[in-house]
Amino acid sequence: MQLNLTGHHIEITPALRDYVDSKLTRLARHFENVTDVHCILTVEKLRHKAEAKINVSGNTLFADSVEDNMYAAIDTLMDKLDRQIKKHKEKLKAHHDKHSRNADKRAR
Repeated sequence: MQLNLTGHHIEITPALRDYVDSKLTRLARHFENVTDVHCILTVEKLRHKAEAKINVSGNTLFADSVEDNMYAAIDTLMDKLDRQIKKHKEKLKAHHDKHSRNADKRAR
């Protein structure tokens, strides 16, 4: 998984980079076909925004989060992406199961 981390009006410190990377390992645990992650961290006055676009096999997922604290925004962002990845994985599994059931019917 390749991580591209960008900061708008914020310096990406090693602590922030490590925090985002540690949170992304949770996503990779649920779905191993995450190929590319582009994460943008933005600060506008008191708004801290984190957004990410993830390329997974067969789809692109996007989520964003706005909080008062950058770490809280990253946490909320990862929760949203986690739900999206689980939903994507379930769709793939349901599609695969549907085709395997149809193949079993044809074999009879």
